[in-house]
Formats: sequence, structure tokens, C-alpha cells
Amino acid sequence: MSYETTVGVRFRDIDAMGHVNNAVYASYAEQARVDYFADVLDTDLSAVSSVLARIEIDYHRPIELDDGPVTVAVDVPRLGESSLPMTYEISDGDGNLAASVESVQVAYDRDAEESVPIPEAWREAIESYHDL
Repeated sequence: MSYETTVGVRFRDIDAMGHVNNAVYASYAEQARVDYFADVLDTDLSAVSSVLARIEIDYHRPIELDDGPVTVAVDVPRLGESSLPMTYEISDGDGNLAASVESVQVAYDRDAEESVPIPEAWREAIESYHDL
């Protein structure tokens, strides 16, 4: 099952071409990740010891200010030992796919400066939510 959240398109997101700037799509994925951690893992992403190791965005169509809030569907295709790969589909207010995003979040010990295993509570919540 996908997790879904809604993110508003703000005037500041729009570039000189009249559509959402390419870099803003990463912010939409980030907001979806924040919501996912809060709703699925019952934790605040800013309090989590993890780092974003990778993000890749494929653009399918532009989003304009009048397209309304975007919907971001989040999936976790698999779990690594310390890595949490996530996929996102960002759609405009009419449900048209605007961008596909892939990211990898890594559980990280800031003091030791190294990756650590995903906490068991996260693993159980993610596996249960996504039927992994």
C-alpha cells in the first residue's frame, strides 16, 4: 500500500517559466518523507539520526500554480540493512503524474560517523504498512 500526502503549491515555488522549479520537486518529496515518518513511524524526521544519501528525479510534466495542491504517493520497495529506499509519485491536482522520485535514506550514527542498522521498530512499521 502507498502512503499519500498533499503538499500545497506556493507562489514561491514558481519560476520565470511559470511552472514549479525543478529543485522544488525535491522539497515536495522531502515534505512527503517528513509526513511519512510522522504518520507511519510515529517520529519526527528532524529528530531521527539518518541522512539522505541519494535522490533522483524524473520529470514527466510541469506543474503550474493553478494546478492546485500536489499529491505525493510514497512507497518503500524494499529495506536494506541500514538503507531505506523510497519512491515517490508527485501528481498535480487533477491526478496527472508530474514527477517520479527515488531516494535513499540511511540510518546513521553521527557520533561514530557511520551507518547503523535501521531501528527494529521502524522495520516492523514499514514492513507492516507496505506488506513487505
